[in-house]
Amino acid sequence: MKRRRPGTAILLFVFWALAACGPKASEPPPGPLHILISNDDGIEDPGLEALFEALLPLGTVTVAAPHIDRSGASHGVTSNRPIGVTGTTRDGMSWFAIDALPATCVRLAIEKFLPEKPDMVVSGINVGENLGTVTFYSATVGAAREATFLGVPAMAVNLARGPERDPRAAARIVAALVGRLGRDPFPKGVFINVNIPPLPAERIKGVRITRQDPRAPLNFFEKTATPDGGTEYKPSWKHLEPAGKDTDIWAVRNGYVSVSVFGIDQSAAAGKAARRALRRLEKLSLQGY
Repeated sequence: MKRRRPGTAILLFVFWALAACGPKASEPPPGPLHILISNDDGIEDPGLEALFEALLPLGTVTVAAPHIDRSGASHGVTSNRPIGVTGTTRDGMSWFAIDALPATCVRLAIEKFLPEKPDMVVSGINVGENLGTVTFYSATVGAAREATFLGVPAMAVNLARGPERDPRAAARIVAALVGRLGRDPFPKGVFINVNIPPLPAERIKGVRITRQDPRAPLNFFEKTATPDGGTEYKPSWKHLEPAGKDTDIWAVRNGYVSVSVFGIDQSAAAGKAARRALRRLEKLSLQGY
């Protein structure tokens, strides 16, 4: 397998774009990184291989991914049966094909396969975008969140579908992001969700730090009859129009790489106003219930 270095133009572009998103960040610590990568599309997915090749110049890369496609499993875990693992080596790096859901693949690798915690977990490159509330269903996001549970910096990476979709170009952008962030890139308890538009690198406009669009997509269920006289419903969905220019959906639709910051403290999102509104529950007497 031939190693590829991230293109210089892409690196310079991403470095400039990240710097433009806010105050100048401190330089990442020097030295090679140890990166663990996983996904939910399975260990044979081309996006995983592209990501592996792009990250190799940054240090040591370990792969721990489901042995088959596990898309849409959200943050499900495998806990009710033994877990089969097949280990191989590619370019001198360890690959583990695991009969488990993505979140469990990440936890198993960190707790059992690696001698110490990695510097970062990268989950992807997912086939298709994970934007808005769809992120709650995503096992790509779930794998990154699991790493965050364990105190490891993590990012979920997704490449939107489209005729110009190029996993290798997307992987080079991800390598630039990882190289720029380095070790300890953000506070404990948070991780990032990255979505890349399906465009050639030269047509991507930049990087946007975005908020998750909070609205659920439109769901459709097409009713059909089966040959034996039964009934089936074929599910499908599509996003609403973006809620604003600061949202993840808007950014990807308009040619930007979207970077959203997610947290594992679910109560933090409610805010002070919601907590004040619910204080009356503390005065409820439960006697007689």
